[in-house]
Amino acid sequence: MFTDTAIFIFEESIKKYHVLDDVNQPFTNPYPSDSIEHLLYRKNWIDTVQWHYEDLIRDPKIEPVAALELKRKIDASNQDRTDLVEYIDSYFLNKYRSVQILEGAGINTESPAWAIDRLSILALKIYHMKEEVDREDATSEHIRQCQKKLDVLQEQRNDLSTAIDQLIHDIENGRKYMKVYKQMKMYNDDELNPVLRGQKG
Repeated sequence: MFTDTAIFIFEESIKKYHVLDDVNQPFTNPYPSDSIEHLLYRKNWIDTVQWHYEDLIRDPKIEPVAALELKRKIDASNQDRTDLVEYIDSYFLNKYRSVQILEGAGINTESPAWAIDRLSILALKIYHMKEEVDREDATSEHIRQCQKKLDVLQEQRNDLSTAIDQLIHDIENGRKYMKVYKQMKMYNDDELNPVLRGQKG
């Protein structure tokens, strides 16, 4: 199943990040650049770094200048994340471009890559919730509550994985078709963001 591979790669990326646990560490991708595995690893690495950006920016003692710099890094990360989702969807569009669409075939509420995006975030939630369960300095009540949340997250991942694999299977067999809308983010565009447009002159 596709999601078995995706989950393995997401967990591999998360574990690799936490060896140094540093948002500024260098990034290396162990997979060939022309492979879907390369895209999945890169996608999760972006999510993992951004997860920790979000932790850092919530420090109540953060200096305003540092907070602004971090906010811009988060904005850039969001753009990278969106780009990677579109690359992953392009992979599926290309892979199934010759499939004959069956009469009555439907369209899904989201593309495969946006569902995979949620699967990547779930891998991060599970990793960090398990850290809370394994904390030696936590109270038994804290551990109990976090274990309940971890159980729900794992069930959610199982359900989402099943749904993604079914969607891919349906696309592969013509029962569903892909229709991808490129993200039309406006805040980074110096023609669409009025603040940036005003500074061009």
